[in-house]
Amino acid sequence: MFSKLQYISQGATAEEQIENIQQVLDAGCKWIQLRFKNIDEKELLEVAQQVKNNCSKHQATFIINDSVKVAKNVDADGVHLGLKDMSVAEAKTILGEDKIIGGTANSIEDVLKRVDEKCSYIGLGPFHFTTTKEILSPILGLKGYETIMHELTKREIYIPIYAIGGIQMDDVKGVMNTGVYGVAVSGSITHYPQKKEWIQNFNLLFDGQINYSK
Repeated sequence: MFSKLQYISQGATAEEQIENIQQVLDAGCKWIQLRFKNIDEKELLEVAQQVKNNCSKHQATFIINDSVKVAKNVDADGVHLGLKDMSVAEAKTILGEDKIIGGTANSIEDVLKRVDEKCSYIGLGPFHFTTTKEILSPILGLKGYETIMHELTKREIYIPIYAIGGIQMDDVKGVMNTGVYGVAVSGSITHYPQKKEWIQNFNLLFDGQINYSK
């Protein structure tokens, strides 16, 4: 079963990345995606290995953004691929069929493509404007999620869909009501001083929702 909450890491330096992730793990988050851009592979590998060890101690799922090679080297639980990254099929060949392969989507067409590619889950967004990405896809908002989730239900397609993109605690209930499986957040937790409280409140909002198996 996948966690309903994904934390996508932030930090301009290796130290910031590791510290932010550790704080979120200590607060009870069980799914970490390491997203550390614009660094060389050697540094990413070093950070990934330390984060992998910390996630293992907390029995948390560890996903690496984009870099299939680093995910393979540190034996991460999986990788998250953007629409312009390596193909899902190639990632499965490198990592193995047992690893989690997440994929980004912004439209119903993207979602259907990801389903055909047999992604493990889909990160669908953005919900709001977000500064996390330099190039932002069209904003979906609640209406966009409702439309896409309705279409998937009509087609009897069931895959874990995570809402992503500038989501705050006040947004969670509305996003949840669209039928998504969970949410992926970054700055909302990173900059919140009481991280354990944030995660507890999130879990209360999502209590009783449907669970999909891996």
